[in-house]
Amino acid sequence: MDSKKKKFSKIYDQYIGKIYRFVFLKVSSQDVAQDLTSETFLRGWESFKSRTDIENPQAFLYQIARNLVIDFYREKGKVNFVSTESTPIIDPREDLEEKANFKFDLDKIKVVLADLREDYQNVIIWHYLDDLPIQQVANMMDRSEDATRVLLHRALKSLKERVKGQNQTS
Repeated sequence: MDSKKKKFSKIYDQYIGKIYRFVFLKVSSQDVAQDLTSETFLRGWESFKSRTDIENPQAFLYQIARNLVIDFYREKGKVNFVSTESTPIIDPREDLEEKANFKFDLDKIKVVLADLREDYQNVIIWHYLDDLPIQQVANMMDRSEDATRVLLHRALKSLKERVKGQNQTS
């Protein structure tokens, strides 16, 4: 295996889960998320093998995934909604009550998250779900760290308001 393939293989192993989760939260279909994630890495590999100037492969892959999600909705003429019928990935060792509560909470958050602006969705997913530091999220969003912190604060405030509103209607 040549060095580029080895390097990309490590990148794939490191980011496949994060990219899949990011896409899944955007499209909420396991099949579509798998297809778009595969396409993300295919396009990433095509670029990676011919370029040497990719300094941040994670940001590069997220950008490809984000563009594919946008293209998916544009091509299908779909409205960005989240189905609560999707099955979340749950640790099989948890008991049934925990599974039911986890699924309910995850479904609620996915529905509310889908109603947020795209930049709010991205900053929450990248910082809290993918555990990326503010500096890296700021670079990926082409913003300053301070602007990213403000965006994250506003995104969380909006998320909390929507969750509270959903709890009052439930």
